[in-house]
Amino acid sequence: MKIKYLVFSILFVSILFSCKKEKEAIVEEPFQYEVEQFADVKILRYQIPGFENLTLNQKKLVYYLSQAGMEGRDIMYDQNYRHNLKIRRALENVYQNFKGDKTSENWKNFEIYLKRIWFSNGIHHHYSNDKFIPEFTKEYFDSLLKETNTELLGEAYDVIFNDADAKKVNLDESKGLLEGSAINFYSPNVTAADVDAFYATKIDENNATPVEFGLNSKLIKNDDGTLEEKVWKVGGMYSASIEKIVFWLEKAVEVAENEKQAEALKLLIKYYQTGDLKTWDDYNIAWATSTDGDIDYINGFIEVYNDPKAYRGSYETVVQIKDFDMSKKMAVLSENAQWFEDNSTLLPEHKKKNVVGVSYKTVNVASESGDSSPSTPIGVNLPNSNWIRQQHGSKSVSLGNIIEAYNQAGGTDKLKEFAFDEAEIAAEIEYGQTADKLHTSLHEVIGHASGQLNEGIGQPKETLKNYASTLEEARADLVGLYYLPDAKLVEMKISPNAEGIGKAAYDGYIRNGLLTQLVRLNLGDDIEEAHMRNRQLVAAWAFEKGQPENVIEKVVKDNKTYFVIRDYAKLRVLFGDLLREIQRIKSEGDFEAGKALIETYGVKVDQAIHKEVLDRNAKFKSAPYSGFVNPVLTPVTDADGNITDIKVVQPTDFVEQMLDYAQRFTTLPNEN
Repeated sequence: MKIKYLVFSILFVSILFSCKKEKEAIVEEPFQYEVEQFADVKILRYQIPGFENLTLNQKKLVYYLSQAGMEGRDIMYDQNYRHNLKIRRALENVYQNFKGDKTSENWKNFEIYLKRIWFSNGIHHHYSNDKFIPEFTKEYFDSLLKETNTELLGEAYDVIFNDADAKKVNLDESKGLLEGSAINFYSPNVTAADVDAFYATKIDENNATPVEFGLNSKLIKNDDGTLEEKVWKVGGMYSASIEKIVFWLEKAVEVAENEKQAEALKLLIKYYQTGDLKTWDDYNIAWATSTDGDIDYINGFIEVYNDPKAYRGSYETVVQIKDFDMSKKMAVLSENAQWFEDNSTLLPEHKKKNVVGVSYKTVNVASESGDSSPSTPIGVNLPNSNWIRQQHGSKSVSLGNIIEAYNQAGGTDKLKEFAFDEAEIAAEIEYGQTADKLHTSLHEVIGHASGQLNEGIGQPKETLKNYASTLEEARADLVGLYYLPDAKLVEMKISPNAEGIGKAAYDGYIRNGLLTQLVRLNLGDDIEEAHMRNRQLVAAWAFEKGQPENVIEKVVKDNKTYFVIRDYAKLRVLFGDLLREIQRIKSEGDFEAGKALIETYGVKVDQAIHKEVLDRNAKFKSAPYSGFVNPVLTPVTDADGNITDIKVVQPTDFVEQMLDYAQRFTTLPNEN
């Protein structure tokens, strides 16, 4: 599970480093976090603290794992849409070979369109899932293709300008979960009913250790009507990329920090070679229990948010280095996981009697690819398999340097616009950033690890179907919200002030869930993305249920709408009530109750408030979404070609990095 796009409390921070050398003061320039901004996107950089202190073998391990991740970059494009690779490569050829006027509005709009494709790994928005609408003319595009001798024909050409495949992921059942989705996890003739029937013959609801059926394959319907999985493995679909991923993973095994880490990597290699989902489970157990060492990674077909049926995993990699200081401070959460479970509001039969092995670390990212790049999570909890988490434990990480980069690149203007009064602003400035970090930690470490399914109940993707991801994110958020004001966190010495942290967290969550996250939607749109649905669901449900006692008051001041918390203690009780109900839904597999919650509170948007939010936000220049270029890991070699060091070089330009990746990591054919 991953957590993305929290609204961070932002501070203006000036950083000045100085040292003395031969009595002369040397002043380093502050690190430049911002690269550029276009459309609704801001591109940032991140640093890799501690990389210089790694041993040579550790640096090699980071480098090899990073290269393995990059080799799968094309997979994510193809998973997102069947024509993405054709379109991206055609546009890249135009971009690099066009010799005409590059000052015209048409060219500028063409360039923005290509940048948006790079940012979203395809022609659909990374968050709203809507297809991009080009702001250059079809005639102009034709002239670019002709002038650069670029070929783009058929559906791949037509889809840029027509209304087909308008939504990457559609969760509105009335439009057909698969028929209305452009995602390339199924052939276009496969229906949701086909998927249900196909896996009904495979899934045994009484199996206590089920594999993640469908996780690493595309489901296609043949001409004779039979269904077949095209498995992503060496010798199967995406083989050209996976062979290169395996090459770098094998080099990583040679410099692994310890035997357990090496064994996990070998199992990952075996999984890629065979496509066997039982091997994937074996790997996840080995990976989750391999907690020694300073280097870790995420690699595989993992999160199922992009599949309307919640079976198939998007390709994703993150390479990370332990943040020793923060990890030591936050390990206390995992050490007390059982206390949180025992004292939660869950029904007794839904509580785990023994919370196993929740490993928590703050890490610094060294490289990301696939579903994690350029748009990245800020926290991750894996594996996703419920039974592995329950029996063997899980790993939770907070991406410290990513959070730091977000915070350093922001400002307080939006906070002042949408916070109700000076007291709320002051509380956010004093406690908001810490509250966000704690909420991320509680969400990942305690939230995703809590609760258990009733015996005989299938996995959530089978019982809760297209609502499973939203409900799980809401459940994990509510665990964090319930505990943030608790004095236990102060006792653990990870919270400076229970009341201050609680109030700042609650203010920020309600403000975001009911107001500020709406800047990411076009007026008139429903909410489609799971995390956005979860936040509005929680906030809107609490607002409605608290109305008899005025727990949250809707206030209009100077013609601006605010949602003001009047009773924080009662709001905490409401959060606990909703947590208990969502856990019941998950534990019992109550599809109808889960659907009702999300459709009632998480999907539809108050159009008057939405227009007001967009109008109020229009004066701000900062884009609502951010993502990152990766630092470039560059090997230093001796005369014999042996690596003697790995240098970190900060990229200067988003376009330059994307074109470099296109040249070095093009592994797949246009059609797969």
